[in-house]
Amino acid sequence: MKQRILIVDDDENIAELISLYLTKECFETKMVHDGESALEAVASFAPNLILLDLMLPGIDGYQVCREVRRDSDVPIIMLSAKGEVFDKVLGLELGADDYIIKPFDSKELVARVKAVLRRFKDTGTAIPEPDNSTAQIVEYPNLTVNLTNYSVLYCGKPVEMPPKELELLYFLTSQPNQVFTRDQLLNHIWGYDYIGDSRTVDVHIKRLREKIKDTDRWALSTVWGVGYKFSVHN
Repeated sequence: MKQRILIVDDDENIAELISLYLTKECFETKMVHDGESALEAVASFAPNLILLDLMLPGIDGYQVCREVRRDSDVPIIMLSAKGEVFDKVLGLELGADDYIIKPFDSKELVARVKAVLRRFKDTGTAIPEPDNSTAQIVEYPNLTVNLTNYSVLYCGKPVEMPPKELELLYFLTSQPNQVFTRDQLLNHIWGYDYIGDSRTVDVHIKRLREKIKDTDRWALSTVWGVGYKFSVHN
């Protein structure tokens, strides 16, 4: 089956151009031109990825991203003429997977769409519990990270996380007290073909710290000038 791309842009010419690029690459596309229609299309079209313009009439792209992230981990690539670091970071903090500045090259757009789809893992389907010999699980006091069924328990309660947050947490917790640079984390979690920058790692660490607080036994630690580690104390 063709993968479905929802294109949300109030400029119909740009939307049609993007649709043409992606149709040539054998994607199925749907175009909408405002935020309200975008939210309706997420439910009816069930896209595999959303290309989301920020400057939309009515509900803007930031709010659309916020609403989508309440119920779905579908990959979102934001499109914007705004190239400021603040705008990029805000988009990533709201849950976007990538950010493309207009005007963009058609080949770069297609490459980013393919890269995001490659690294996205659908966790919406229930995965049978494996036997413990093959399960990828790390456990600490008040924290269990299970990569096999993409679940996290913190203080005995489940914590909802998008796939990349969970993969980052698992990678760090599975190698305690080892320091990783941002580039190492970017390459391992997002892949060598990821077209982005190391601020992506900082944003995901920030989200993890909002959901999981350090204890006297372990902590998500910043190693200034280098990167991050999962510190474990005896």
